[in-house]
Amino acid sequence: MSNTSTAAANTSGSRRSPREIVETSLKRRYRSERLFRLLGASAVVLGLSFVLILFLNIVSNGYTAFLQSYLELPVAFDAEMIDPTGRLREGELDDSEVAQQLRGVNFLKLAQDALRAEFPSVTGRTERRELGELLSPGAPLQLRQMVTKDPGVIGHQRPVRLLVDDDIDMFMKGRSTPISRIDGQGTATLEGELDKPGNAVVVRVSDDGLLPLLERARGRLSDSAERLARQQVLLQRSRDDQTALLKQGDLTPDQEGEAEREIARNERDVERLENQIQALRAEIEGADELVLGVEAPSFLLRINDGLIKLVAIEAGGARGVVLVPPVSSAPAEAGSWQTLELTTPQDARRLSDQQIAWVLQLEQAGLITKRFNWPFFTNGTSREPELAGIAGAVMGSFYTLALTLLFSFPIAVGAALYLEEFAPKNRITDLIEVNINNLAAVPSIVFGLLGLAVFINFFGVPRSTPLVAAMVLTLMTLPTIIIASRAALKSVPPSIREAALGVGASPLQTRLHHVLPLALPGMMTGTIIGMAQALGESAPLLMIGMIAFIVDVPQGFTDAATVLPVQIFLWADSPERGFVERTSAAIMVLLAFLILMNLAAVLLRRRFERRW
Repeated sequence: MSNTSTAAANTSGSRRSPREIVETSLKRRYRSERLFRLLGASAVVLGLSFVLILFLNIVSNGYTAFLQSYLELPVAFDAEMIDPTGRLREGELDDSEVAQQLRGVNFLKLAQDALRAEFPSVTGRTERRELGELLSPGAPLQLRQMVTKDPGVIGHQRPVRLLVDDDIDMFMKGRSTPISRIDGQGTATLEGELDKPGNAVVVRVSDDGLLPLLERARGRLSDSAERLARQQVLLQRSRDDQTALLKQGDLTPDQEGEAEREIARNERDVERLENQIQALRAEIEGADELVLGVEAPSFLLRINDGLIKLVAIEAGGARGVVLVPPVSSAPAEAGSWQTLELTTPQDARRLSDQQIAWVLQLEQAGLITKRFNWPFFTNGTSREPELAGIAGAVMGSFYTLALTLLFSFPIAVGAALYLEEFAPKNRITDLIEVNINNLAAVPSIVFGLLGLAVFINFFGVPRSTPLVAAMVLTLMTLPTIIIASRAALKSVPPSIREAALGVGASPLQTRLHHVLPLALPGMMTGTIIGMAQALGESAPLLMIGMIAFIVDVPQGFTDAATVLPVQIFLWADSPERGFVERTSAAIMVLLAFLILMNLAAVLLRRRFERRW
């Protein structure tokens, strides 16, 4: 009896009441909801983080493209060279004759003479050529345009801001060859001939003032040796892997030959790296004087308004070569001189130590400055980064979008109005609707292939023109605009149609005078979104020849042109460092246009949207 009572009590105690079951279920549901909200918020934060990282990367790489380095020099416009007869100054020549005469003038010599006047000690042929490379190939064009606009400058000297080469521009913006500045310790004295570049000099520094620099140089060489050692290990692993494959005997004769050649290449590279590593370690562990080889960073001594490249360093002095002659050989006290470390070795960069020394001297004199890069917005593309601009691509995009809007909007609105308001509901219209929805998901390059086959090869439309590009983009954007327009028509209440019909309007008048105006804001929103999609497309345009290198800015719908996305694609494939920042800057401009177009769509919808 007692056992039965105990079992009944345990059973009643383990049975949960309905309230407890509901509370447990609610807690589980609330916990699931909190977890779902947390996952949703995490997904939003993660997505925004990726977008932010993308924008930061683009902006950090591209914002410097909106500044351009210029070299301001007094240029003498020699009358005997430019206008020996004086007819140009007197205005006796027409435009074609002026262009013909100026075409034979060596404006490059005028620019180089002005630059060489800043460095009279540079007399050697090689040095003069290196000095001339500081100027952009577009500098003569600047001078020619200046004379064309104002012949009165002939025979006079005028200050002119000349474009510098893209490598100099990258150096001025800190995009290449980082520089570390080390303040001098002790009194520095120069010994030797200082009046000409290339002369050997000796630097004496009191109180072992170069000891910190010596230790820094040894540390840099040690880092280089470790980097080469890591490369050597990777090559050895690749060699061992290829050797193991050969031993397995599973390769074809061609594969065996390729593996043997790969092993031989790795052996040569390993031996070469070993020699370099041994040479670096010998320099590091050598005598008190450290000789700076090709693998070492460059150290430039700035003293008495001159620059000297150090080739060997010890605690109390150094040996060097004059790059820019100092103005005097007077001793320099501590703090009045400094050492510039060019972290990248000379054989690993495009600018020599001598050219960097000239640039630093011009910068110190205030002759090299950075100004807003108007040519980026006014020039067409070029093979020289400092001359390349987006004007041609922007105008090509404008003409293409204008024609795309002209073609696509009437067709899309007419198709949507017919399908939604007039077409009977049968299998044919159902098939059309399915195909329209499917076309919206077709890859864009398919439309490019269609345009190449139909518009160019069959109808003979000129390729690389905004006309054929607009026709291709019209096919691509039509499904998007049709779907958005049909949705806008569906949003108009049936009461509007009934009221119009009730006062005697015909079905056509009802659709055109009442339904269409009310649906037009939604249609415009879909059209703007379709135009934004067309603006960002590049794949279909590559198939119709818009990838052509077009220097001139297009003046019409049938001129050869390119568009902004394709221009970005072309610049991204260029090896010059200057095109990296211009690619990012062009992306920033394209994103600005896309944001403005989408913002216009949102504002248009909010301004004209009606809630029924």
